[in-house]
Amino acid sequence: MQYLKKFRQPLRLQFISLLFTGLTLVGLSSCEKADLSNPHYEAANPQDQDLTGGTWKTIVLNSSSVIPVAVPAATSSPAYQQELSEIKGLQAQLSSSQRENISYWASGATLRWNEICQQLVSKYNVAPVVGAAPDPQSPFANPVVAARIYALLSVAQYDALVSAWHHKSQFNRQAPAKTDNQVKLLIPASNLSSYPSEDAVVAAASVEILKFIFPKEVEFLNKKATEHQESRLLAGANVRSDLTAGAALGKEVALKVLDYARKDRMNQAGDAKNTWQQAVVPVKWVSLEVPVRGPMLPLAGNVKTWYDSTALMAGLPGPPPAVGSAEFNRDLAEVRKIADNRTREQWRIADFWADGAGTPTPPGHWNQIAASLIRKKQYSEIRIARTFALLNRSLFDAAICCWRTKYTYFIPRPSQMDPKIKTATGIPNFPSYTSGHATFSGAAASVLGHIFPEDKAHLQKQAEEAALSRLYGGIHYRFDNEAGLICGQGIGKVAIQWSKTDGSPQ
Repeated sequence: MQYLKKFRQPLRLQFISLLFTGLTLVGLSSCEKADLSNPHYEAANPQDQDLTGGTWKTIVLNSSSVIPVAVPAATSSPAYQQELSEIKGLQAQLSSSQRENISYWASGATLRWNEICQQLVSKYNVAPVVGAAPDPQSPFANPVVAARIYALLSVAQYDALVSAWHHKSQFNRQAPAKTDNQVKLLIPASNLSSYPSEDAVVAAASVEILKFIFPKEVEFLNKKATEHQESRLLAGANVRSDLTAGAALGKEVALKVLDYARKDRMNQAGDAKNTWQQAVVPVKWVSLEVPVRGPMLPLAGNVKTWYDSTALMAGLPGPPPAVGSAEFNRDLAEVRKIADNRTREQWRIADFWADGAGTPTPPGHWNQIAASLIRKKQYSEIRIARTFALLNRSLFDAAICCWRTKYTYFIPRPSQMDPKIKTATGIPNFPSYTSGHATFSGAAASVLGHIFPEDKAHLQKQAEEAALSRLYGGIHYRFDNEAGLICGQGIGKVAIQWSKTDGSPQ
């Protein structure tokens, strides 16, 4: 209890201040929810291509050189000259739809596949019918599952790009437009070598991960990957052998990441034997869904973490206020008071951060915030992937730590303790303590604040508002949010420590 008492007063003051700055936060945060329906962005044109990226530390791969790439043909060879002729022939008859595809993908490979992932998470973020057997063809992309998907995708993209940068430096083959002035470069010029293609690497790594997660989407995903790779050919950025080598490398990296995924214990998170029912607590959480369904992923807290598990487990929250204690009753009464007198601004905040069914989930919301910051900075492809890999591993570790805490203490939701509490959002089907939103947000804001220090204060305010939204929604106590934020911030610190050792210039 001491840690809660230690942090309660400063956080209460911060939360109170947010009540009076909410209108300001509307302007700051309402633009952070991205339009995922094919939005237009300017072509990426990073000034720093991070040419040393091939030396950065990989995550799943043992090193950037572990997956070999075939030696490319010389630019003077007949085979390469034939590839140049293919580009010139294609560019002579470009259609308007092909030009649109060039523009779409030129805005950033990693960013576009992250958007596609969010679209699929939104589509599959729908709870199955009560009593129905799990359908591996239609995964329920709830927040824990979604956080895992984003992490697997980001790690595959990052490791594949680090490996690609290594091989680019090794072979140093010039881009088509630099070897033949009749090839038109339809996107901003780059000083990167073209072999293997970074876009083909990202497309292949992404499509393999997402096909594994969403098997019903294979046709759609294959089409997007083909469209992506062909756009680079049409744009004059790569010859076909650049694409072939990149696709082979990206696929191999993705398969390594999927091997990791098969061993991360996520397949046990559903608790098929209902061991959660054996917990002995004074007042036990019960499902408030109608009809009642089993709780969401009771053993997710045992899944393998991406960052140092010893450090993460040492930072788990301690016990919450005992059910029925004066401290507990005070916070329960606060939830009831807000629910009885909810203001329009409190409704807005609760709704903005709800991220419920049919959305990219809270982790996806923070991916959108990250994407907005990335686009402003005009990062290189490999630095974009690094940012998402740091962020999404911390988000999945936040899910693991939060769920471990939830199914340790089994704290009932406020409306279980007081059925007269009217919630402003759906009641999640798992225990209350700690808040997932707060834990996700504390981790994300800490990691992104380290990467984008000029935005650190704003990101912290967003995290506090996200946590506060669950109190306004009537589904969390204040102590859920306070402990969740602190835990998430601790996870962020562990992630930041990793980032300082990965070889990337900070």
